[in-house]
Parts: sequence; C-alpha cells; structure tokens
Amino acid sequence: MDLYQGDCVRLMNGDETFQVIGVDGDHSKCWVRRWPLLPHGSPVFEVPIKQVIHSVKTT
Repeated sequence: MDLYQGDCVRLMNGDETFQVIGVDGDHSKCWVRRWPLLPHGSPVFEVPIKQVIHSVKTT
C-alpha cells in the first residue's frame, strides 16, 4: 500500500479515521492523527505501516 501525507486511513485495531502526517518507508512507520480534528487539535502518534489497513475517502 502506498501512503502519502494527507491520506485518511483506518488502523487494524478500530473503525476511527486518521490522517497521515508523515511516512518513513525506510523504517516502515508513519505518524497519524485523528480525523476530523478535535476542536483543540489532535495528538500525533507513530504506528507501524503494517497496522494501516486501507485508505478512506473523505468529502
């Protein structure tokens, strides 16, 4: 799966949508935050790329 900054994705462990903030393909990890953003922002956290299951279309 190709991941790009700004993509919206779901993770293996849930149904919530997250936005990809950065991708490190060399180390198979990415940084995501909850989408849509919370009123005061959403924390960014690191996940292994293998936990990303698919892209989500947003409108």
